[in-house]
Amino acid sequence: MKYAVIISPEAENDLQDAFSWYEARRDGLGRDFLLQIDAALAFMARNPEAHPPEYKTARKHLIKRFPYKIVYLFEKQRIVVLAVIHGKRGPRFVAQRMNAIR
Repeated sequence: MKYAVIISPEAENDLQDAFSWYEARRDGLGRDFLLQIDAALAFMARNPEAHPPEYKTARKHLIKRFPYKIVYLFEKQRIVVLAVIHGKRGPRFVAQRMNAIR
């Protein structure tokens, strides 16, 4: 079964910031980053419980080739992307994002 993926406005901002940063480093690198994000979202839509809850009910999916992770919630029939953040960001940031969205 494939689940609906909802990307929060905050996660959209995260994606735009990361895209711009990578694109400024090398032309086309931002596009490569977004392709990896798309692949990760497709995997998550098919396998939302592949990753265990890490902070309360939030789960994370590590992005291939880039040091980023997608933080998401799996709720009933949908996946809510809370953040797309650098892998070094810790649980405190995730807690802040969860509180801001909820």
